[in-house]
Amino acid sequence: MDLIRLICAILLPPLGVFLQVGIGGQFWLNILLTILGYIPGIIHAVWIIAKK
Repeated sequence: MDLIRLICAILLPPLGVFLQVGIGGQFWLNILLTILGYIPGIIHAVWIIAKK
C-alpha cells in the first residue's frame, strides 16, 4: 500500500497525503506547497508517507 501512496505522492502530491492522513492540516499544507511549487509538494508528501 505504501508503494501506491508513493506513486500518488509523485504524480499528485495532495492525493498521497490524503490517502495517508485524510483531510487535515497536513493535507492543506501540501496543497499550498504544491501550488507554490510542485517539487516542495512532492517532498512534503513523500516525507509524510515515509514518517508513518
